[in-house]
Amino acid sequence: MKRKLYTVGIFVKVNTKRFFRDRTAIFFTVAFPLIFLVIFGGLFGKNTGVSFKVAVINDSHTPVAKQFTDSMHKQTKLFKIDDTIKSLSAANEKMGRGELDAAIEIPGDFGMIPKAQKLPSGQVVIHFTQNNEQAAQTLQSVLQAQLANMNAKLVTTQTPFTVTSKQTNERSLSTFDYTFSGLLGFSIIGLGIFGPINVFPELKKQGILRRLHTTPIRVWQYFLATMASQAIIGLITMVVMFAFAIKFFDLKVVGNYFGLAAFLVLGIVTILGIGLAIGGWAKNERQAAPLANLVTFPLMFLSGTFFPRFLMPDWLQHVTTYLPLTPVIDGIRLIATEGKSLVDILPQVGLVGAWAIVIYAIAFRVFRWE
Repeated sequence: MKRKLYTVGIFVKVNTKRFFRDRTAIFFTVAFPLIFLVIFGGLFGKNTGVSFKVAVINDSHTPVAKQFTDSMHKQTKLFKIDDTIKSLSAANEKMGRGELDAAIEIPGDFGMIPKAQKLPSGQVVIHFTQNNEQAAQTLQSVLQAQLANMNAKLVTTQTPFTVTSKQTNERSLSTFDYTFSGLLGFSIIGLGIFGPINVFPELKKQGILRRLHTTPIRVWQYFLATMASQAIIGLITMVVMFAFAIKFFDLKVVGNYFGLAAFLVLGIVTILGIGLAIGGWAKNERQAAPLANLVTFPLMFLSGTFFPRFLMPDWLQHVTTYLPLTPVIDGIRLIATEGKSLVDILPQVGLVGAWAIVIYAIAFRVFRWE
């Protein structure tokens, strides 16, 4: 038994060295998921609050109008003001192309004092297109609150009914927290499925697996060596992605790193079994590629890889719960961003383990040396 495990260790070393010498494999396993991380991190990372792309058309020269526009320019997180737009017609043109959410018009009489009154008055007009009605309604509420503060300084009124807010001690998940777990799942797909289906047919084509078959090595030894090497490579990839997300997108990891690493290994090994089954069965790339796409596309789009599963209809959420990648992504999120332990996520661990048994039973049965 010791000699058999020694053989496994040799193949682990060979497979790992072969990976780090293959620039294409490094790109698609490490760099390619990082590209997606940068894209989605830019969309859902640090600045995830509501913001409006607007143009401010100020036709008034009163101090009140200047005070109002200055307060908008100071709220850089809320308002993304395009200062190059000076007319309503130019703003309408950009709104028609979807480059602006709305145009805020401040009429010429805004802030003036009518003869019959003692206080300045005026009305701000929000121009919006039919497709941006919801954004305009939200923007109207924001501006109304801003004008209410200005009104309160001019006129003292009593407000019988009010509303307040109170922060809870619970930490909610951001969109990026969900997306990052999905991106790790996407990386595991690339490592576990596309890796073997690219390597195995090539090894068969070169006759390497056929020559290995003439040696005392057994299928389980070859599988175990591949599992160990891919787990090592996968953990290195995950460490790079976590470090990148923590450094540049303020990812907060609140779970135990050792529990997370153990679960990642389980997830990588399970998804790797799909790649071993497809790559071990296929005689060449023409057989492997279509079957791999048939398996990976449902996993990528239905397991919460690129968007949260809670956005799906209820019936689809129930169906996708039992896909092999779904408990992997859910478990990563629960440990990393919600601080759960392996004991807390036993349903996910059990489901991943059950899939591992089924997948490797199929992989051992369909594996061919040539």
